[in-house]
Amino acid sequence: MTRVKFNQPARPFFHLLDDWFQEFPARTSRELTNGINTVPVNILETSDGYHLELNAPGRTKEEFKIQVENGLLTISYEQKENQVQEGLKQIRREFTQHSFKRSFTLDDKIDENGIQAKYEQGLLKLYLPKKEIVANQPKQISIL
Repeated sequence: MTRVKFNQPARPFFHLLDDWFQEFPARTSRELTNGINTVPVNILETSDGYHLELNAPGRTKEEFKIQVENGLLTISYEQKENQVQEGLKQIRREFTQHSFKRSFTLDDKIDENGIQAKYEQGLLKLYLPKKEIVANQPKQISIL
């Protein structure tokens, strides 16, 4: 059995970290936009409407602001200051919640008055119903 050994120059440890960070995916959905974070969203379409799901755990439904203005649906959350309890010394903080704002342009097919929202198990779910379109019925024309 033959043993092959490759002689490569030793690379310092920081090069390994550089390689790892360069392969790390670029920030997309959590990229800062004007100083405000965005949250991941899933958009699903059914025959009667659209379903939006925003991943926003650790919040309450009262903390969200949802509004429709000039065909633009805006969903936002403003982070409140964390109050430190007296007598507790924080050793480490890994849980973070950031303010966010997401806006979606609404199509003419969306019934803005029928939009519904609910917050459950860390997901803010919105239902955007489609307008009922009256189908043009073919009209029979009689020949005189």
